[in-house]
Amino acid sequence: MIDPYRIFHVRVSRLSRLSPTFMRVTFTGDDLDLFADNGLDQRIKLILPLPEHGLAPLPADSDWYARWRELPDELRNPVRTYTARAVRPGLREVDVDIVMHELHDDAGPAARWACDARPGDEAALFGPDARHDGDHGGAEFRLPAENGPVLLAGDETAVPAIAAILERMPRHCSGEALLEVPHEADVLDVDAPSGLAVTWLPRDGSGHGSRLVPAVRAAAGRLLPSLPSSRQFTDVDVDVEELWEVPEEEEGQEAPATRPMYAWLAGEAAVIRTLRRHLVAERGLDRRSVAFMGYWRMGRSEQYE
Repeated sequence: MIDPYRIFHVRVSRLSRLSPTFMRVTFTGDDLDLFADNGLDQRIKLILPLPEHGLAPLPADSDWYARWRELPDELRNPVRTYTARAVRPGLREVDVDIVMHELHDDAGPAARWACDARPGDEAALFGPDARHDGDHGGAEFRLPAENGPVLLAGDETAVPAIAAILERMPRHCSGEALLEVPHEADVLDVDAPSGLAVTWLPRDGSGHGSRLVPAVRAAAGRLLPSLPSSRQFTDVDVDVEELWEVPEEEEGQEAPATRPMYAWLAGEAAVIRTLRRHLVAERGLDRRSVAFMGYWRMGRSEQYE
């Protein structure tokens, strides 16, 4: 039986600076023809070399992650979660778009690595194996059968996922996509259905969520009918627990009686918590109709992902 995910040893083929914030790293590898092209918001892990050891300490078997966590800090390769922005099995290539945060001393390892990366540099990807017979998991966008509007919203860390989702959405879909980015120059070309309006929201120095929160509130007013507010709502303390809620209809569970809109929101956890409260508690949207994902938390590094 073939596991849904496996480690692919890769090397940098080319680097493309898409904008001040986004760096596209194209990886190549001898067996990337086996990397499944699932599209949408397919999560993968980027495993970075250590300055003195490269990838040599990385465990090689299927239980690599548990063994990796047991390694001493100096032998633990940095691992970060990204979206597979594009997969070209025939060319043995995978694109990963990395957010190049301001490179201060506290910049993340992936941004620091990408800043210095050159063609030929080695890395590894933990991604879906095309030979696996079944669902790979790792993608949260699940378009319902109903033809209601779709709302996609996120900050710069969600831009690669939203762009990949838009490319694979059926062309008849309608709704809105709201993308908050640091700068006006970060606006990218995306391939979206003609009936789905894409709005870029440059912060230009303002705080995270300052453009996204009011934009989502306004979009909800346009896309959602008037619904009774929820009296059963439990907030999430994003400093204590992870905010990651995705609709999962188990066998025997009834779908929402009405699904006026499907929403997918990702980004800084406190901002997504605010939007969760608005859509579910204030606007009455059924939680089974929306995915909320706190990709990161202000002031906290992603150490074990």
